[in-house]
Parts: sequence; C-alpha cells; structure tokens
Amino acid sequence: MRKLNRKNTGISTNLPIKIIQFGEGNFLRAFVEYAFQILNNEVGFNAGIAVIQPIDKGMVSMLNDQDGLYTLFSKGILNGKEVEEKELITNIIKGIDPYIDYNAYLNLAKEEELEFIVSNTTEAGISYVASDTLEMTPPSSFPAKLTRLLFERFTHFNGAEDKGLTIIPCELINHNSDTLKQIILDYVSLWNLSEDFEHWILNSCSFHNTLVDRIVPGYPHDQIEGYNKQLEYQDNLIVSAETFFLWVIEGDASLKEKLPFHKTNLDVKIVADMQPFRTRKVRILNGAHTAMVPFSILYGNETVKESIEESFTGPFIRSLVFDEIIPTLDMKKEELEIFAEAVFDRFRNPFIKHQLASIALNSISKFKVRVLPSLLEYVKRTDSLPTRTVFAFACLIRFYKGSWDGKQLPVNDDKEIVAEMSAIWKSGSMEDIAFQVLGKTAYWDEDLNKIEGLTEAIATYLQRIDEYGIKEAFSKLS
Repeated sequence: MRKLNRKNTGISTNLPIKIIQFGEGNFLRAFVEYAFQILNNEVGFNAGIAVIQPIDKGMVSMLNDQDGLYTLFSKGILNGKEVEEKELITNIIKGIDPYIDYNAYLNLAKEEELEFIVSNTTEAGISYVASDTLEMTPPSSFPAKLTRLLFERFTHFNGAEDKGLTIIPCELINHNSDTLKQIILDYVSLWNLSEDFEHWILNSCSFHNTLVDRIVPGYPHDQIEGYNKQLEYQDNLIVSAETFFLWVIEGDASLKEKLPFHKTNLDVKIVADMQPFRTRKVRILNGAHTAMVPFSILYGNETVKESIEESFTGPFIRSLVFDEIIPTLDMKKEELEIFAEAVFDRFRNPFIKHQLASIALNSISKFKVRVLPSLLEYVKRTDSLPTRTVFAFACLIRFYKGSWDGKQLPVNDDKEIVAEMSAIWKSGSMEDIAFQVLGKTAYWDEDLNKIEGLTEAIATYLQRIDEYGIKEAFSKLS
C-alpha cells in the first residue's frame, strides 16, 4: 500500500500560512483542521496551518512524515440515523518542533499572511511559569512560547498595527483567552519588554474566549482494520470523532468578517457573550453525564448508551434534563430542547463506547459544578425540590459507600474525599449520613442542609435505595 504523502496523493496546493496552531493532538486535528478545511473548500479561505509541538515529546515528526496529511473519520447519530463520513485533511503545511529547531519556530512570526493563533495545550497548558525567560530556546510554558513569538513578530515588522494576530485558544477552561492574555502581559512585565510591545498586544492583537464541543476518541485502535480497508494509502495518523461539532467564539462583526463560518453549514457561533452557551453545555451535556453515572451504575448499566436506551434509566435521565434542568436556564426553551436532543443523539452514538466506570472520576466535584447549580436554581424558581435530580444526588452519596450488592464500586476520587465519605458511611443512620454530607461546605461551598426538605428527602431516598434497589426505590416516590 502506498505511503500517505502529497506526492502519492497528487496534492500540490501550496497554501499560505495564515494560522499557527499550538498542539498536534487528536482533538485539534479533528476539530480546528476540520473546520478550516471546510472554510477553505466552501468559501475559498485559502489558509494553511503551521503546527507547533508544544511539549518536548509529541507527534510532529509523524505529521511531517505524511506531509501533514491524515484521514478523519466522523461517526455518529444525526436525527436518529447513523452517519459516517471520511475526509482527507490537507491544510497542515508544516509541523515544527521548537525543541529541535527553534529558529524555524521564530521564523513563523515573519509570515506575511499570518493572521491567527489557535491552541489546545490541555487545561494545564495555559499556565504561568516564573522561571521561563526570553532567552530560553524554547521557554517551557505555552504562554511564554507565544509571548516570544509575538515579540519576534512585533520586532520584525517594526510594530506595524496591521500585523497583530487574532488569538483563539481552545483549552477547556472558562475565560481561556482572558487568562492567556493576562499571562502574556505578565511575561511582558517579567522580561522587561517595551511599553510599545505591550501597547501592540493590547491594541493590535485580539483575544477571544471559546467553547469547543466535540468528542474525539482519537486513534481508533479497536476499529483500525476496518478503517484501513477504506483507504488506498497507509495512514498512521487516522483520527476518529463524533459527527457533532460546536465552536462558540466571543467576538464582534469584524471577527465574523475574518472568519466567515456563517457562509458554511458548520456550527460555529461568533457571539458577544459565550457564557450562556457554556452554561447550557455544562448543565445539560455535562450535567446529564454526571447525574447518570452513580445512578446508572447502581442500577446495573455499564455504558452511557445503555443508560440512555434502557427502559427505566433512559426516561429517568431524559425527564431530569427536560423537566428539571432546562427550566432553570435562561436561553429560549426551543433552542435548549434542540441542543438536548442532539446531546441524547450523542449519548446513543454506537461508535463511541463510554464506560460509566471510566467517567466516574471526581464525581463529587463534578456534581458541584455541573448538577448542583440546576438543583439550586430549580428550588429558587419553583420553591420545590427537583425529584430526579435529588434522587441522583442520593445515588451519588450511596455510590461513595464503595460497595453495592457485594461488589466494589468504581469510586475514583481524591484520597481525602474517599476516606471522609467512607467514615461518614460508618457513622450512623441515613439521617446522620445525609446531614453530614450535605453539611460539607468544602464540597459544596455552602451548607445544603439549609435547603428546605433536602436533608429529609436524601435520607429517605438513601433508605429506600438500600431496601429496594434503584428502580423500586424511585417508583415508590410517585
């Protein structure tokens, strides 16, 4: 079988480098490259991408070995039907490892048509390392590397206002670009760079917070033979992703002009405020995920798909989302319900096997961020408790006992939390257990015993769960 490269595929298009991308992992290759390829194909965007390996060990050499080419397989459920797509991604022009060739990295700053910086260096990537210096080749942190690159561009073009860059980080932290911008300014101060450079950063460059949403399992080890049979070349960088795609970017009309995604069918939203979209995702997608895990494991399910399709757990999760989460959100009900239906399609995706045990990590902190706000808002708006959410809360507490029906449960959390919860479960009655857990302000940032009726409800549910099991315990509530 032929090796995958530009010669063997007959691809000779020489796109100008308009985008520098920090990160060469599966997510970016299934998300950013995919998005810009659509923009190239449908709008004539004509953008090539230079990929930077942000850490010492990475995949740039593998990318370069294939001339930046690789195949993206997208699979999922769309409007209830299975969909599968295949595309050869062709917009990566070069990959650079700054740890091997630092000069090649700095030379990217001199690209005339360069406009954008994108990144996904993991949540921990946007961090300040005080030991990084201007003279290091390269500095260790991503923000320090970027600061050095921006300074090189500023210097090379003599501070030209039209050579500023549009910076769009995709790391999974809230206010990602605000955080990145502040760290860059911290480096400007630490390294005693000029006021003119700081002014250029603040006035000629723009920073845009983002929300990215696409499940990317990555290299499909368990399906690789089937994928390879569909190709006429040897591809060592196949990446798989779900069909769902959402990219929300904070920006104004000028950014829409720079990035004309509105001329495509791709779901890229450029909005003044992305927080409602983030809240929607966290509460509906992540909230449903987190709420279902202990509840569904205790019931006996093993995967997300199974949980959604099972005759008892499926309607329970659906009602939790549509009747108890959506009424607490401020976006249009119709828009929220369309998003929720898409979420359930994603949960049903037969091509992605999400083991409940694998997503049980740090369930308490996840519950606090993803589920508890919906519970509190529901109480505030209706002056009543959301039955399914509270029952899921009781399942979470029961889960942390650590065993069920004679078997160990996949509790995976901070050792201190596991020890505390184990001690609470040995302390006494269900009323005592409920009171102690709800009173853990270190977990919830407030004493949840103050919510009228919650302690009693949790204690009752815990008692019934142990007496009757999940299904019968819940049925006795109605």
